[in-house]
Amino acid sequence: MKTIQIGTEIPGPKSRALMSRREAAVPRGAYHATPVFAAKAEGAVIEDVDGNRFLDFAGGIGSLNVGHRAPRVLAAIREQLDKHLHLCFSVTPYESYVAVAEKLNALAPGKFAKKTFIVNTGAEAVENAIKIARAYTKRPAVICFEDAFHGRTLLTMSLTSKTHPYKVGFAPFASDIYRIPYAYAYRGEKGATAESFAHHLEDAFKRVVASESVAAVIAEPVLGEGGFVVPPWDYLRILHGICRKHGIVFIADEVQSGIARTGKWFASEHFGIEPDLITTAKSLGGGLPIAAVTGRAEIMDAPGVGGLGSTFAGNPLSCVAALAVFETIEKEGLLARSTAIGKQFEERARGWQKKWALIGEVRGLGCMCAIELVRNAETREPADAETKEAAQFCYKRGLITITAGTYNNVIRILAPLVISDEQFDEGLDVIEAALASVAERKHAAVSQA
Repeated sequence: MKTIQIGTEIPGPKSRALMSRREAAVPRGAYHATPVFAAKAEGAVIEDVDGNRFLDFAGGIGSLNVGHRAPRVLAAIREQLDKHLHLCFSVTPYESYVAVAEKLNALAPGKFAKKTFIVNTGAEAVENAIKIARAYTKRPAVICFEDAFHGRTLLTMSLTSKTHPYKVGFAPFASDIYRIPYAYAYRGEKGATAESFAHHLEDAFKRVVASESVAAVIAEPVLGEGGFVVPPWDYLRILHGICRKHGIVFIADEVQSGIARTGKWFASEHFGIEPDLITTAKSLGGGLPIAAVTGRAEIMDAPGVGGLGSTFAGNPLSCVAALAVFETIEKEGLLARSTAIGKQFEERARGWQKKWALIGEVRGLGCMCAIELVRNAETREPADAETKEAAQFCYKRGLITITAGTYNNVIRILAPLVISDEQFDEGLDVIEAALASVAERKHAAVSQA
């Protein structure tokens, strides 16, 4: 595949026409990263309604680790279509739901007995994890982190850190939510260690909320919307130890970092931790909505009979798709593939960092990787406008990519793990050209000044 040639009209006339309809029919709050409307998708390629083809480095915001229209996922869905579409697991159970739970129980870190509850979305998974932790501990409070993202419902929006656009205008928020700094070394105190970052939790017990009132601490092993921040290696282990000490449930939010994205089934495995509860979603369904809470059996069983439920949770189509996702990752070696893609990105990005001061930090785990852009290497002033400019350059050259970070200054990579080396290199070429364009413009502006 070749990237779109300079001079190609992006968006094309059909996309522009659809955008006019969208503006008349859909509220402005439903944001979109690009102005092009998709018509087809396969593997790591999207074709828009005007026939333009794009490499996909966004993957449905991390929902397509096995690629668009993965063959095993399609086959499983087609077979299920001839059986039944919806029954509601709470009324008449079916085997595929149980099979997904069994697989997640087996894959999640920890040799202890586990159980899984299936829902529809990442936000639902987080909400239910909090419910389960409160039922188990008989405590009300939850501690979360700065730069975190956990969803857009009332409770999950309360847990989410970033104000604009996620929280502004939507107050009041849920009570008994307390926030502490995450181990964001690039923007933390100089010389900070895993221990000093983790100290914020013990400090919170003295200054903000008593430990005996805390039901759960919820953390993303790698920050997602917060900018793909990877904490120091001992940080999560220390946090988990503090939770055990105080009888607090430790929840790992792996909605974006799970299901092979980082080179392991769960990012928690990189840090040697065994969370009490893990939330998954996004790539779990291979393109269909499904999410889950997996955890220690005794904690999962804390809510009474009927205390957990949802009409569409664990829909049969989504369950068979999830089973096909597991099979695809195993049979196609996508854990190793994620690691290889991450190395391929890092090699290129380290070169860019040496070339342009615009790149403040290169970071990530496996194919959950990113670059943070800054205006000044010393002050680390976030380059938000420059990041937006780079993203727009990319889609006009045939690459769909999305940004992240509390300061909107991070370019993140969420390419499907089935992407070929040639396709991935082609996408990196576009990002490199985008960075060169931004850097040259900045240099010209400084020279004129």
